[in-house]
Amino acid sequence: MFVSFEGIDGSGKSTQAVLLAAALEADGLEVVLTREPGGTDTGERVRELVLHGSAVTPWAEAALFAAARAQLVDEVVRPALARGAAVVCDRFLDSSLAYQGLARGLGLDAVLELNRIVLGGLMPDRTFLLLLPVEEALRRSTAPPDRIEREGVDFLERVDRAYRELAKVFPSRIAVLDAMLPEAVLATRIRDALRPAA
Repeated sequence: MFVSFEGIDGSGKSTQAVLLAAALEADGLEVVLTREPGGTDTGERVRELVLHGSAVTPWAEAALFAAARAQLVDEVVRPALARGAAVVCDRFLDSSLAYQGLARGLGLDAVLELNRIVLGGLMPDRTFLLLLPVEEALRRSTAPPDRIEREGVDFLERVDRAYRELAKVFPSRIAVLDAMLPEAVLATRIRDALRPAA
């Protein structure tokens, strides 16, 4: 089982990824919890460059995220799945589709094709999209903003709209959840949604 979590920063996706990993481990599964960009030495270096470095053009940004994702898949995700582990990932392909493909205007199909090539067709079995009003996401944010977060409310609203569009494009894979729900309620709904497949 390969599960990813998506949403704008502040939506609680990282928290829910941790809670799901713990629940699956309690069920006796081996679980690999990882994040994007990151999860490997290469991915963490890309993360630092893209999120905390100087300006990066949209296509360079998309290509760097795709490179980090390719490394994560080859080094972490595929080996884990091959040995029967569950993989829980904080962000994956849909982040690039939302941020670079739609919000930055590179095109959904173009960014999807780039990633299909580097991922060899691997997709999450289920993606949980946590939707949260942008104003609430900004209110929840406590960490210093990274380069992308500093782009302001207008950009975050474009990303939010992009995620909602992706949910319509991939309805069989993306499950939409209200991130305003209490943390424990969300965790239960996520776990219940996976029980038939677990």
